Amino acid sequence: MVQAKCWVMTKHFDGFPKTSDFELKEEELPEPKDGGKTLWLYFFSLLDLNRFRVKEGDVMIGTQVAKVIQSRNPAFPVGSHVVSNSGWRTHTVSDGTGLTPILPEWPKDVSLSLALGTIGMPGLTAVYGIEEVLGLQKGETLLVNAAAGAVGSVVGQIAKIKGCKVVGSAGTDAKVAYLRELGFDEVFNYKTVGSLEEALRKASPEGYDCFFENVGGSFSTVALQQMKNFGRIAVCGSISVYNDSTPQTGPYPHLTMILKQLKMEGFMQSRWEHKHPETLKRLLAWVKEGKLHYREHVTKGFENMPAAFMGMLQGENIGKAVVAV
Repeated sequence: MVQAKCWVMTKHFDGFPKTSDFELKEEELPEPKDGGKTLWLYFFSLLDLNRFRVKEGDVMIGTQVAKVIQSRNPAFPVGSHVVSNSGWRTHTVSDGTGLTPILPEWPKDVSLSLALGTIGMPGLTAVYGIEEVLGLQKGETLLVNAAAGAVGSVVGQIAKIKGCKVVGSAGTDAKVAYLRELGFDEVFNYKTVGSLEEALRKASPEGYDCFFENVGGSFSTVALQQMKNFGRIAVCGSISVYNDSTPQTGPYPHLTMILKQLKMEGFMQSRWEHKHPETLKRLLAWVKEGKLHYREHVTKGFENMPAAFMGMLQGENIGKAVVAV
């Protein structure tokens, strides 16, 4: 029998999460049956949408890179690594459902944690938002907010690879400096500018062809006014409202969308799951070629999962937030 630890939600978050909303429990796992395997947590990805998909008493959900430590399935030999949606657990017994083997061509000098970030779900989200939803074309101007995060930082770099002008916003001067390092054409700290409207207009006086939306709320209201006619908006996240105990209200964008004839579409990367293998290989190639750079915010220790999660929600991370065990 394997002794495992897991984090459960004891109380659904009322506004911003609190330490008392989480409890660390132990559980005893059975030996894997024929075709099964036991996984040991290696790296863990923190997801800001956890709060909307977990019920009280449930194990917190999320994605991890795990190492196979026992196996009765030749497709997953002992010592191999997989990406698993096993939640906040140190160990998991799996029948193989929902496991994705790490790419066989993964370089030894590239951390496996990138399978949770730039060469994982955030990278896939960036590619599909740009190519499938926005249809971004060479020479167009793209706006991306939360641009120093796991998704936004990849979005901006891919847009530059495609020959576009990229404007990014972030919430600290350190994040703004990082975006400049990545090659963004115009960047600003939305918390310190006198007027968001003026900052957006200064960054791109002619307006924006495309907007990769991660924030929502008042930022979205202002940004939509700056879109060109027939502009396209890919809605990936709405982090400005995740911790609200009272829903935000208006103003509403409908008249702006009508007059500018805008297209807005929400999406999740899972829609294009059939393209994942090819897309992950493209992301890995860009990293190896030095076209796609990354930064990670690493917290050590499984016991620090709740603190790392709350820190991410407060915007402490530059790049992907992960926990290393």
